[in-house]
Formats: sequence, C-alpha cells, structure tokens
Amino acid sequence: MTLPSSDITTTPDPDTAPLRQYALTDNLAADSGAVFLTGTQALVRLLLMQRRRDQAGGLDTAAFVSGYRGSPLGMVDQQLWKAKKFLAESQVEFLPAINEDLAATACLGTQRVALDPKRTVQGVTAMWYGKGPGVDRSGDALKHGHVYGSSPQGGVLVVAGDDHGCVSSSMPHQSDLAMQAWSMPVLHPANVAEYLEFGLYGWALSRFSGAWVGFKAISEVVESGMTVDLDAIPLDFTLPVDFTPTQDLHVRSVDLPSLALESRLAEKLAAVRAFAKVNSVDKHIVASPNATLGIVTVGKAHYDFLEVLRRLELDPNALAAAGVRIYKVGLVFPLEPTRMAEFAQGLEEILVIEEKAPVVERQIKELLYGLPDLQRPRIAGKTTPDGMPLLSSLGELRPSRIMEVVAGWLARLNPALDRTHLVTDFTMPCLLHNEGDATKRQPYFCSGCPHNTSTKVPEGSRALAGIGCHFMASWMERDTSGLIQMGAEGVDWAAHSRFTKEKHVFQNLGDGTYYHSGYLAIRQAIAAKATITYKILYNDAVAMTGGQPVDGSLSVPEIARQVEAEGAKRVVIVSDNIAPHRDHANLFPHGTTFYPREELDAVQRELREIDGVTILIYDQTCAAEKRRRRKKGEYPDPPQRIFINEAVCEGCGDCGQASNCLSVIPVETEWGRKRHIEQSSCNKDYSCINGFCPSFVTVTGATLKKRVGSDFDATRLAVEIDKIGRPRPWNWTGPFDMLVTGVGGTGVVTVGALITMAAHLEGKQASVLDFMGFAQKGGAVLSFVRVAPTADQLNQVRIDTQQADVLLACDLVVGASDDALATVKHGRSAILANTHEIATAAFVRNPDATMHAPALIAKLRHAAGDDRVQLVDAQALAQELMGDTMPSNIIMLGACWQRGLVPVSHAALMR
Repeated sequence: MTLPSSDITTTPDPDTAPLRQYALTDNLAADSGAVFLTGTQALVRLLLMQRRRDQAGGLDTAAFVSGYRGSPLGMVDQQLWKAKKFLAESQVEFLPAINEDLAATACLGTQRVALDPKRTVQGVTAMWYGKGPGVDRSGDALKHGHVYGSSPQGGVLVVAGDDHGCVSSSMPHQSDLAMQAWSMPVLHPANVAEYLEFGLYGWALSRFSGAWVGFKAISEVVESGMTVDLDAIPLDFTLPVDFTPTQDLHVRSVDLPSLALESRLAEKLAAVRAFAKVNSVDKHIVASPNATLGIVTVGKAHYDFLEVLRRLELDPNALAAAGVRIYKVGLVFPLEPTRMAEFAQGLEEILVIEEKAPVVERQIKELLYGLPDLQRPRIAGKTTPDGMPLLSSLGELRPSRIMEVVAGWLARLNPALDRTHLVTDFTMPCLLHNEGDATKRQPYFCSGCPHNTSTKVPEGSRALAGIGCHFMASWMERDTSGLIQMGAEGVDWAAHSRFTKEKHVFQNLGDGTYYHSGYLAIRQAIAAKATITYKILYNDAVAMTGGQPVDGSLSVPEIARQVEAEGAKRVVIVSDNIAPHRDHANLFPHGTTFYPREELDAVQRELREIDGVTILIYDQTCAAEKRRRRKKGEYPDPPQRIFINEAVCEGCGDCGQASNCLSVIPVETEWGRKRHIEQSSCNKDYSCINGFCPSFVTVTGATLKKRVGSDFDATRLAVEIDKIGRPRPWNWTGPFDMLVTGVGGTGVVTVGALITMAAHLEGKQASVLDFMGFAQKGGAVLSFVRVAPTADQLNQVRIDTQQADVLLACDLVVGASDDALATVKHGRSAILANTHEIATAAFVRNPDATMHAPALIAKLRHAAGDDRVQLVDAQALAQELMGDTMPSNIIMLGACWQRGLVPVSHAALMR
C-alpha cells in the first residue's frame, strides 16, 4: 500500500455493485443471510433463536434472562432493553437482578417451572450473565443450581464475562477454573459467530444432561462485532442412543441433602461426554492421516494461531502435507475423550495453545497418561515437554505472542516448515522515546461529574476507594486509596482500625454498589462498632457501564431510613440542590440534617469526630446521565452559562482546581495561557466559579447560537466534493487493518461502526473491537477495524504488532501511545493524525502542564516514516465548516477516505 501524494484521483467509484438490503434490526429479526453482530447482541439473539427453534419443534416454552452488568458484559442489559419488542413477541422475560447470586437463584426458579402442575409453559430456557467477580461471588448459588439441575425443556446457560487482560477490572479473571471445580461443563466460543452455535449447543446439552452449562465470554470477543452468516449456524442436535442414565438427572421437586447429589453430578458429566461424542463442537481442522505432530487450539487462541500461519506464509493444507494435525477445542471441560484420543493417535508431540491457565492441556495429559511410552505423545504448552517455560499463562495471547513459539516448534520438529526468519517482521517495533512519553490520556471524571466534589476529603483525613467511577479519585491527589471487592467496602477498616492509632476514615460507596450488596457492609461496620463515615454517592445511575438505572426502588429518604434503622450514629444529606430534601424532611429519620454541597468540607470535619458509623449521602445526578436526559427533554436545563473573560483571566488555573472539570481547558493567547470553558462539553455544574477569580461571566436566559461557517453552503459543498472525484481503489493483498484512536465520548467508536457497517453493506467481511478501558469518558479509546473481501482472511479481531495499514489518530496523545504505535510498521503503515491539542486531565491539576505536541508528532514520524504521516486540524475544519467541533472525528474519517485509505465506497458510508 502506497500513501498517495496528491491523494485524490478522478477515477470513478470502483464499488458500483448494489449495496446489500439491510436494516439495523436485522441482527435480531433476520432468519437467514449475513448480519453484523456484536458479541453482546449475539447473546440477545440467542434467546430469540432458541425460542424460534422450540416453536418450530412444537414446544410450548418461554425464555428468561437475568444477571448483573459489569465489563465485559456491561452493555447486556441495555441491549436487552433495546430489544424489548422482540423479547415480548418471543415470550422472553428479562429480570435485571439486584446482584449476580440472586440472578442465579432466579434462574434455578425457572427450571422448577417444569415441576409445577399449574405451569403455563412446558419449560423455561434460562440465561445467567455476570462478569468474572460475579461468577466468584455467586459460586454457592451457581453450584447449587447446577447440582439441582435443569429441566428437560428448559436448560441454563451461564455466561461468564472473563476479562483475561484486566482491561476494565480490578484483576484478571478465568471463570472456567471455578466452573471446572463445580463439575460444570464449559464452552469457549472463539468469535461472535460461534456465540450462536455454542449457545444453542449449550442449551441442548443442558436439557439432555441436566447440567448447567458455562459459556466463556472474554473481552476480546464479546466486545467485538463481525459479519455473521446465519445460514452456517448448526441448528439440529442428535440425542445419544448408547447412553442411559441410572437415574433422572434433571431438577426435582424434592432434593434433600445427601451423597446422592454427588453421584448424580458425576453422572451428569458422563451425560455431557455422551452428548459431546455425537454432537461435537470440537473440530478436526486438519486431519492428516500419517501425521506425527499435532496442534490443539482453544477458544480465541485458534484464530490467533491461524493468523500466525498467515504471517508465516503457511496454511492448514501445507501443515497437513507436512504431517501436522490441527484440532480446535470448543468444549473445554469436560474434554471429549474419543475425538481427542483419535487425534493423538500416532503423534510424537502435541503443542497446546490456550489462553491463561492450562485447562485443556492438563486434561490431555491426564487422558493420554496411561498410554504405553512409545504411543504417548509429548505435550508442550505452558511448558516444554522438559518443563521449561513456553507459552505464558499471564495476560492474553496474541499472534505476536505465540508466533515465535509456533515457528520455533515447527522448525525444531520439521525443518521443512522453518519460517523463523519471518518472525522478526511481526515483533514489537523499536519506538522513539522522548518528552512526549510523559503525556498520558488518563481516564477522568466527566465534566460536571458529582464525584468532582463528593470525593474530596478534609485536610488530615483520607478515604478508601470502592467499585465505581469514583475509584478514579485514587489517582487525583485526593488522599484516596485501597480497593476491595464489590459490596465489602469499609469492612476491611472494621478490622484494620483495631490495630492502628488512626481514628477515622471515609469510605466511598456508590448507590449502585449499595443496592447490590454494600448495605451489608454498612451493617457489618455498625456491628463491629467501627468509626467510619460512609459517603454514599447517590448519582441516580450506574454510570460506569453506561448510565443504567439502579435495579429496583432506591431513593435518598429510603437509604437514610435504612441506615438509621441499622444503627448509624448520624445521617447527613449533602446535595447540589438541597431544598427539595429540606422541604420533605418528614420523609427522613428524625435528626437527619441537610446541607448544600458548598458546606461539604465542614460537614465532613464534623462527622470525623463522631465515634461509630456515620452516613453522608451525597445527592447529585450523574453528569453524563443529565446530558442524556436533557437531550430527551427529561431533565431541567438551567438557562445559565458560565464564560471566562480572557482579558481578565490570569491563567492561574484555580477554576480547574476548584471544579476538577475537564471542560475548563487551556487556551494559548498572545498574552500567555488563559482558561476557557468548552461549552460543547460543559454539563452546567457551575463549580468552576468557586475559583478565586474575577474573570467569570454569567449569562442567563440565552442559548448558544449554532454557528455556521462563514463560507458554508451545503449545495456548493456537494458540488465541490463531486469535482474532487473518488479516491483511487484499495489494492487488496490481504485484510485491511485500521486502528482508530481518540478520546472517550467523542465518537471514536462511531468511526469504527461506520466503516464496518459500510463494508457489511458492500458484502465484504468486517470486524471491529472497541477498547474503552476503565472509563467511557475522557480516557483513551482504541477501535480495531478489520475488513477483507472474504471471511478466511479475517482471523483475530485485534490488530497486532506492525499490522496496521492505517492509524487514524483522532487524538495525538492516544495515537502516539505505545499501544497504538506498536501496530505501525515503518515504511508500510500510513498515519493520519489530528493536530488539535485536546487537553488532558493533567491540565486540571497542573495549570502549567504541557502536551508536548511536537514530540508526539515526532513519535508518529519515527514509527511510520516522515512520508507516511499526514496532519489535519480536524477541530479547526469542523468549526469553520459546521460551527461546532463535535463532528471532528467524522471529518478525520472523511479526510482518511479521500486519501484512499478506507476501502469502502462513498455510497456505503453515506447509507
């Protein structure tokens, strides 16, 4: 691929074929053909597909789904709500649960419907979902449900959101280890398409065996999207004819504690193996009859391995000819023994490629251990056959992280397959390090976030962190530290306090966590007679995962009455709008006091002197949720805006210190650096005016004028665009890889979605993976976009080292980060970067912070080559043409497309 010099030619648009007829609802409504699905949408579609299968088979069933949100399954409930119409038509009930273990118990209840003489359906298909820590905390409930069993026309799928790479969690998870300990079968789909196949398989397996079935949903798959061929999804399963259980394995009306439960559990696993023998999700990818070597892949690692073969200029047929078999495992526990034994027969050595702990590798070793020495193959995986480290159990696997192992293993055992000379082309490139390294795009509170104020503590005090957006106070110089599992906030202090001279701490506790399980932590602290102030941060939404409502009834007066009844020594309400609470003081327990947020510091100083547990409920609606509701006309929009008079401003930054707000940004003038309030992102919190400065100007009763560029004329612009012509066609030599980087909340994900949907409309294959990290707003966002003419060219969804064709850097800071530049290959990758300096969180705390833009651009040029980097000030163009900077990322997409660096047609993008 060559970056064009003039970039534009007048050649006609090469994509003249008609676009695919497609509606966004087809991902749920279509019965055949190709659809574009994210992993989360696939889980919703699964419920509908199972109901359609039951109806086609004459079964009168219903479906039920319950769980608790958490990344990587943070958007499941939102997708279910969006699909409300489809769910109702298919008799699918959604119960947003208070927490994960109660959701699991609810799923058990659905299986008992089959035993109810007054039932309205024959059975209920159930889906439980929760992130890795939710699996851990629900172990008792899930194990009980699995032991008690499923119903013959119901079945339970346990969807575990595993964050293998600790992208947005307190620690990495691997739920299949826990499920294996419970004797629960576990499926590990490798991509979004397999979600549909494995999900239907899981329910069929659950119905036959009486077992609950685990379903691994790892971040890199469930948070991705891809083109899925519905016609390729297997829909029919065969019941084993050679397996007859000695007892009924399904749920029973009476199941008293006894060893019979253990016996039945063992027989359920036997039923699982029998079902898997005749209905296998394990696949012989390459079945070479006279092979001496074998490679076993597990889950996502299978597509990582196929990408390694592509880069090593090998393919499965070449391996077959060289005597190498390939076997892909989908049912990771229990391992189906018959096919694995057939695969291993005659092999001298097997390489097992799986992410995290060796669940499959251990089972293979156990299965083959009893073979005679001359028939037992050596096993390599996490270690060599001699016990030396090989494939790491830490973090995630990627093609670049297994390439050297695969290449070396093949070369050692079959010199004809030696491709080790190609390995260095795909390892981590040598990046330039300069002063730009100090500039980071750190996640931060949204503009106007209540946590900007609520997480402050008085001088001489400290706070303990908790689960939620407010955890980000840990890196904001607010004397906040520590983290504990969700729902145990403050209990660690109940013990710690007995062995220290420190008298008191504050504990931050989000309202969602309070309702989930945190209420019990307060009860424990009171029982322990600890001296602690719980700051219950009531923001009316579960902001960290998308602004969902708390699951159930929850109000400030209700919380106050609950904690007072438990024995809290004092209850205080602090709010940005305290009048309504004072006016309804009768709803609160006697003795409750009310304060405006300006008195927060004084209130906290008073509470820290009280022995015992005190409660401060800080009431202020989530800023992002305010913004959403205001757009819908569902929340008051104050007719007041704050501006800074640059002629008066001295650039001290005290307004930023007072508000901790990202909308207070630096602006460079001929008189030095000043401050400016970015009106497009301001959420009208007004705390910036607490800065010690006379430069603020308050405008009341006016609205922002929608400015239009002075030269802007839509008709003339369309004519000018037509004169430019279409970019030269993309030269397809393999998959197209584009990494889009930018700032959370500015539309980076939208750019990736537009490209992949355009490719889908053209009949191409496409995938996208969006990584937003810990926070949705203000932090770094990376969108991995891959497009290819055929499906066999798309393997993994993440763009690996030195693989990007294009880096579209909508933000200089994220674009010049090591994660982004690692995908760039010098002399091959093209970079289009936005030169506009978007303020980082560092400017909030340090008025003299520097972004080091020239150093960041130097890093880009070093990574790709001077002639491979082009620069655009997208915000300036957006302001000039549209009168608003919000479309800047779309302008970046347009600039990239005009340069021939986006292989989809104008018609598809506009559609």
